[in-house]
Amino acid sequence: MINTFKQISIFLLLLLPCCAVAQESVEAPVPTAVVTLVDGTEEELAEGDSYEGEAPLKVRFLSNASEYDDYSRVCTWTFMRDDEPEPFLVRYDADVEYDFREAGLFTVQLLVSYKHRTNEKLVLEYEYEPFTISISESSLKVPNAFSPNGDGINDYFNVYDVKSIVSFRAAIYNRWGTQLYSWGIDEMNCEECGWDGTYKGSPVKDGVYFVVISARGADGINYDIKGDVNLLRGYIEEGGQ
Repeated sequence: MINTFKQISIFLLLLLPCCAVAQESVEAPVPTAVVTLVDGTEEELAEGDSYEGEAPLKVRFLSNASEYDDYSRVCTWTFMRDDEPEPFLVRYDADVEYDFREAGLFTVQLLVSYKHRTNEKLVLEYEYEPFTISISESSLKVPNAFSPNGDGINDYFNVYDVKSIVSFRAAIYNRWGTQLYSWGIDEMNCEECGWDGTYKGSPVKDGVYFVVISARGADGINYDIKGDVNLLRGYIEEGGQ
């Protein structure tokens, strides 16, 4: 069922008898949105739903609006930022995919119109409650030590508490400036990613190494980090094997 907010049904009965037919034959679309998470899984949203996530966040907005021989279909997607009076994007495709790469609160609203093909008279129009997408501010922290000893705890050196990072590059160097390892944004949020304390397949010695990180958050914050990394292979943390 379509409530009164969702359907602005305009029946031009005085102008065209076909409009009564349109009311009976045109099915009201039921829009949905599909959020693709970092691990590749998907989450479906219904009309009016809200979603809180981190950038970059890919969302497919689906009108699910059928086409008909006698009527032309026009889908209008309006993208708004919470702090701006005008839309920053308007799209007219039936389905729209958008990558949210900035922090903030966004609404995406659909308007579906059906017009008679012979005279372009408006027959039916449906407006829907907007999807609301909230993108968190960025965060990125860097540990100063790790213990790649196979005990299952801190065996990899990587950043943590990562939120809404849209670009990332990191590299590890020894005291002579030789790059031992580098990694990018695809290796930020997995358990066995980052530096494992080896170089060309062989373990390096315990000691101090250097990390250089260049990253940017969805909120415009730049993370230019240079620091020390203590490799403590002989250290066994409580709870390790």
